[in-house]
Amino acid sequence: MRNIKLKVHKSASRLKKEDQLAWKIAEIASDEAPLNEDSIDMVINRIIDNAAVAIASLQRKPVSSARDMALAHPREHGATVFGINSDQRFHCEWAAWANGTAVRELDFHDTFLASDYSHPGDNIPPILAVAQQKNLSGIDLIRGIITGYEIQVNLVKGICLHKHKIDHIAHLGPSVAAGLGSLLKLNTETIYQSIQQALHTTISTRQSRKGQISSWKAFAPSHAGKLAIEAVDRAMRGEGSPSPIYEGEDSVIAYVLSGSKAKYTVPLPKINEEKKAILETYTKEHSAEYQAQAWIDLARGLNKKINNISNIKKIEIHTSHHTHNVIGTGANDPQKMDPNASRETLDHSIMYIFAVALEDGNWHHINSYTPQRANKKSTVDLWKKIKTFEDKKWTKKYHDPNPKKKCFGGRVIIKMKDGSKIEDQLGIADAHPNGKRPFKRQNYINKFKTLTANIIDQKESERFLEDVQNLKEINKSELHKLNVEVVSDLQKQRSSKNSIF
Repeated sequence: MRNIKLKVHKSASRLKKEDQLAWKIAEIASDEAPLNEDSIDMVINRIIDNAAVAIASLQRKPVSSARDMALAHPREHGATVFGINSDQRFHCEWAAWANGTAVRELDFHDTFLASDYSHPGDNIPPILAVAQQKNLSGIDLIRGIITGYEIQVNLVKGICLHKHKIDHIAHLGPSVAAGLGSLLKLNTETIYQSIQQALHTTISTRQSRKGQISSWKAFAPSHAGKLAIEAVDRAMRGEGSPSPIYEGEDSVIAYVLSGSKAKYTVPLPKINEEKKAILETYTKEHSAEYQAQAWIDLARGLNKKINNISNIKKIEIHTSHHTHNVIGTGANDPQKMDPNASRETLDHSIMYIFAVALEDGNWHHINSYTPQRANKKSTVDLWKKIKTFEDKKWTKKYHDPNPKKKCFGGRVIIKMKDGSKIEDQLGIADAHPNGKRPFKRQNYINKFKTLTANIIDQKESERFLEDVQNLKEINKSELHKLNVEVVSDLQKQRSSKNSIF
């Protein structure tokens, strides 16, 4: 690995493109580095994971809306859409839009947290869609996905977006563009232009994750993927992009992030070095914001230790700055304490999540979020007793550069009405690579079978799992095998007749 130093340069200095971050990313995307076998195996795991959460969300309104829009853009020899018969194909950018929304809707796929947040599995739908439309092979797809993960993870390590209230999809656009560059074996110049254009068009604010969080949270990554596809297409036609997009005098760093005096360091692999960043990422056992994963595991364990939840006087959650300020009471967001808040808001409220998991001793991707569940009187009473606090020790653990020491949980103090206290702590989720029960291939398979039960038939389930685990052997023009067809006729279940498409 090497560290890329970047800062803002005056236009008059004419920073060479070879010295720009976008160019150095493009070099990594265009190299012919050998594929790491562990990385390949993890790509397969994440394709299984993405398919599981996508199929589980197919009947939800945002996903139905995105799918309807995609179905209005058929294309012979195009890409497939989850749930729809594989014989039917659609323009790749619209397939990416539909599938990306389905993957993101339940907030249930993989994560990587460092200087910023990310769900690197969001790279898969656009890269897969283009691979299908261009009739590429399983190995081609693997190479593209590995690059997408590599770039997003390393951007997340080096550049903080949320500090400036910029949504994390600003790292996704460039990573998808880079992944597509590897997939299509484009030259460095073309990928360089694609990355800059993708970043330029995918910057948005974090208001999408605060207040009355809307369905846009599900659409946001698919929108970035769609724009990245279009950016690559333009660059392949010889069109340019705003440059230098990161380091220019009026660039993203200068006027969106930390300003003209800022300095950033982004780690990148060396040319022809194996790309292993995907191995640093982790998926979710529970359908909730990643920083809630360890807290759900902790609450499930505490459920067995507390005989009567109603005897709780108050609960103090001592955790990292991120958890306290983004999904805790430090966000100063009344919506996070509102029983009538949207599902998207509830899965970004650690107070709600901890209360439900503590009461139920379990967590369910649907049942834990229903309006009836959120309005349960005992839950609301418990919810109001919970307050979060930043503990600098846990903030330090959150930012630890050593992946074996990095933690996302914290310590809880439960004070009972009789004056007694129960204290416990958990640093990482059970399913984390360094947790009590790290996710292995069989866990991904079990998650897929659980989430798709009664939605797809057993034959289709077994067929998909067999094909995806043989990804390296999938030939050109056969990537439609990674689609999953459902029993019901989704095409007859239009989400709305009030539309343009």
